[in-house]
Amino acid sequence: MLPAAVLLALALRRAAGLDLGLSTKCVAIPTDMAMCHDIGYSEMRLPNLLGHVGLPEVVGKAAAWQRLVSTGCHPHAGIFLCSLFAPVCLDTFIQPCRSMCVAVRDSCAPVLQCQGRPWPGSLDCDRFPADEDTCLASLGKEAKRGLGAFPKPICQTCPAIDELLTRRKVLDIFCIGNFAAKVKLSRKRPAFGAPEYDIDCQVEFINQGSLLPFDARSVIKQWFLINENCTRQLVHAHRPKVYLIVGTTEEMNIVVNQVYHWQKWDYRLTLATQKLKHRKCA
Repeated sequence: MLPAAVLLALALRRAAGLDLGLSTKCVAIPTDMAMCHDIGYSEMRLPNLLGHVGLPEVVGKAAAWQRLVSTGCHPHAGIFLCSLFAPVCLDTFIQPCRSMCVAVRDSCAPVLQCQGRPWPGSLDCDRFPADEDTCLASLGKEAKRGLGAFPKPICQTCPAIDELLTRRKVLDIFCIGNFAAKVKLSRKRPAFGAPEYDIDCQVEFINQGSLLPFDARSVIKQWFLINENCTRQLVHAHRPKVYLIVGTTEEMNIVVNQVYHWQKWDYRLTLATQKLKHRKCA
């Protein structure tokens, strides 16, 4: 079933759409384009709306954007990008509306900036049609109100990696933060390698506290993707490492305040997590 935005675009279809020339063709969306697998259709047009002609070029260019979609910076980031990289196979190109571009840009450009990358000129929102034309519509008012319902990870200054001293101090740290999680980080090479590394992140909550989203583990993973510079300091090339992260939720923002290296031989962390179940924080 097509997403609501695509259905809306089809319902509003007009002659203003971009006519396809004889040189275009329909092809299956490659299995390697993970961000375009659940958008409601399985075939795309080539060349696409960014001028990419061959599948290897499309897959290679799209790989650099997969991490941005995975950060959860905007619920329509994947639909917006796939409408350009993998446009639906119809008799006209359906572009994203300017309002959708603006909404995605305003939410996701700060994430790119956090990673040291600007919003690219090729995605300048002025190039896309206004909402009254044939295009993929932006979120409705009800959906927009729902975006702020849960706390979100933000770009922040990297917390230092500290050493723990006593079991009592560990328990005090747990009580100061709103949540605490044991995170295993390792490096793996993606199939198509725009990023230098990809993060294999396993999350085990010790104290979920006020971290309320139904998929809180994904939210923690998003923190590591958004704060790529911090993650780069923690991830090592040849072996996984385990960390304890302690953080707070401040004005619907998720902030990691402290990071500790979880050593297998350090019994203090293990004992403290066991004691936490029976301790009441003041």
